[in-house]
Amino acid sequence: MSDFLSKAGDFADKHDEQVDQGLEKAGDAVDQRTGGKHSDQIDRGVDEAQKRTGAGDTNG
Repeated sequence: MSDFLSKAGDFADKHDEQVDQGLEKAGDAVDQRTGGKHSDQIDRGVDEAQKRTGAGDTNG
């Protein structure tokens, strides 16, 4: 399991922009499914996740 986590971390470091875009799309999908009721919380969660991948948030 630690090998998988290591590889996932390496991927996130090398492909930060793609990971950030994926997180953004996932957040948008969740926001849509909840009817926009939790947009602020979802945006904060996406932003925090993006800060913890690769070099940080590349989307804004």
